[in-house]
Amino acid sequence: MSTAATERLARLLALVPYLIARPGIRVDQAAADFGVPPKQLRKDLELLWMCGLPGYGPGDLIDLSFEGETVTVTFDAGMSRPLRLTGAEATALVVALRALAETPGVADTDAVRRALAKIEAAAGEAQPAGVVVGLAAWEGERTAKVRATVTEAARQRRAIRIRYYTASRDESSSRTVDPMRLLLVEGRGYLEGWCRQAQGVRLFRLDRIDAVETLDETAAPPPCAEPTDVSAGLFRPAADHEAAVLLLEPDGRWIAEYYAVDEVTELAGGRCRVVMRYTDPAWMVRLVLGAGGQAVVLGPPTLAERVRERAEAAVRRATCGATG
Repeated sequence: MSTAATERLARLLALVPYLIARPGIRVDQAAADFGVPPKQLRKDLELLWMCGLPGYGPGDLIDLSFEGETVTVTFDAGMSRPLRLTGAEATALVVALRALAETPGVADTDAVRRALAKIEAAAGEAQPAGVVVGLAAWEGERTAKVRATVTEAARQRRAIRIRYYTASRDESSSRTVDPMRLLLVEGRGYLEGWCRQAQGVRLFRLDRIDAVETLDETAAPPPCAEPTDVSAGLFRPAADHEAAVLLLEPDGRWIAEYYAVDEVTELAGGRCRVVMRYTDPAWMVRLVLGAGGQAVVLGPPTLAERVRERAEAAVRRATCGATG
């Protein structure tokens, strides 16, 4: 969507409650408040006439009344009702806004913090009580400290040393990184930086950084270090990556939340089916078996067979140990 179209959509959504609060306002005054020419605002008002509730007939569409140079909303089609968020939605929005406010390079952090304060206040008054709003609901204390350290290092342009867990290889390694920026992608925080060990730009999930130390040296990514295009998501499957189809029980859904998946299909009873890429079959076998029956392999058959063989071997060892 173009910038102009995005701005117009935001304006249209704001127009109805604005006009309801100001019946009989002059069109030129409303245009000035929205920062557009009166001619553009009249076009917006004409478009509103075609918006409304399903059915889109008389009594369903937004209706306006013009008297001279003034305008009044005579039917709002429900757009006067305030936006309502569930506790989970409010929490997710607060997490995203806090991460955005702490991300270097955000143009208007004051506006982000004002929106955050309003949502936190509204969520605090929401019923039922007991909804926890804040980073602690989604981000552990350790990750919050990592975020603060990395954010400050990026602001000061200092290099860092991290201990990072790579889930796809089930191993941890020490990296020296020149921070470039912090990102919030698909609801998770990432550090993007030049990894001196890999000699390339890498993305590090903040909740997988086990330890971080700010070094007494300037961060200096080389000129070839280009930011990663995350517009289409983070995961770019390679041609040699296998795809596993897993059925996850409710207690196994953490797999889809912790690891990158291509598809998630919701099923009855809180279960879901996911398509998940992997490079190491042995790692995928360990993941499925470690889920303790909460993950079942639906495909490919070769992976299902490896899981079955590994499980049977474990049972034999356990049986021999018990009888020996």
